[in-house]
Amino acid sequence: MRDTCGPMAGTDSARNDAGGDSGDLIVLRPEGLYCPAGDFHIDPWRPVARAVLTHAHADHARGGHGAYLATAVSEGVLRIRLGAGIALQGLAYGERVEMNGVRVSLHPAGHVLGSAQVRVEHRGRVWVASGDYFVSGVDGDANPTCTPFEPVPCDCFITESTFGLPIYRWRAHREVQDEINAWWRSNAGAGRASLLLCYSFGKAQRLLAGLDPSIGPIAVHGAVAPINEAYRAAGVALPATRCIDELSKAELARAIAIAPPAVQRSAWARRLGEHSDAFASGWMQLRGARRRQGVDRGFVLSDHADWPGLRRAIRATGAEHVIVTHGYEAVMVRWLVEQGLRAGSFVTEYGVEASDESEAANTPP
Repeated sequence: MRDTCGPMAGTDSARNDAGGDSGDLIVLRPEGLYCPAGDFHIDPWRPVARAVLTHAHADHARGGHGAYLATAVSEGVLRIRLGAGIALQGLAYGERVEMNGVRVSLHPAGHVLGSAQVRVEHRGRVWVASGDYFVSGVDGDANPTCTPFEPVPCDCFITESTFGLPIYRWRAHREVQDEINAWWRSNAGAGRASLLLCYSFGKAQRLLAGLDPSIGPIAVHGAVAPINEAYRAAGVALPATRCIDELSKAELARAIAIAPPAVQRSAWARRLGEHSDAFASGWMQLRGARRRQGVDRGFVLSDHADWPGLRRAIRATGAEHVIVTHGYEAVMVRWLVEQGLRAGSFVTEYGVEASDESEAANTPP
């Protein structure tokens, strides 16, 4: 364990006593989740002095904070999204720091590159704020682009519930990726491009890692390319990609292009020529969502835990108190109470990664 230095360092004199040492370790404030004893926020949605971030998706990592603490491996993506000059301290997974006598460490969440659960320990109590997380449940389900979820024993577990309904049960990533490659191969054989829509950070890289480059060229939108470079710099293997303007008409006819949903039916998409489009998301589990998206194909693939995964993760923590932050809170809280656990929810501003794509429309292709 080491003490923090620089902008994240704290002293007892800086403590905000609202909530007191005898209260909950993490409470809800207008700015976001707050640790009174440590005087820091976790994934705050309003500007604060000290922010501990679980990952770099826009609903969890916002600009304007005085200082940031996150995993070292997430630094590249965070600086791309929040600015190169942010005051950022990076930690290795499991490394401990002290903030006003509160021990803080970050543990793998399996969601995207550098995603973490925040473990907070003070006076013998342990709370864990999970952010967003993904739990492998079947063979071939592992996400090859980030460190797998690690259960962290705690007294209280703060969990998401994005896909917290029994209908959401994921198939193995390998099976879905095989279907995507087969769809691309079929399109290439017919002489038309394939446009695969997905969130630019996390989902795009997971899909890229499973593509078969022997089928044809792989192109990416300008919102995806810099994130790819951050992944490569962190040691994640991704296939070579190109800009669509670099491809000849013949190459486009066999290519697959990875782009955020905001580019659907845009001028950028029309530059592909004749093409088939598809959307990869956990929301594709519902037929209505596929129709609303208006794509030729829907591939069910999520970087969030499904219903069985959420239950497994919660049980693995051994927590007797669980707080649900976003998603199907009422359903999850009811199930938790039925299991004999103390349960409740926080009303937060977290949501699906779709909020991440607002920037894509203004990103040069």
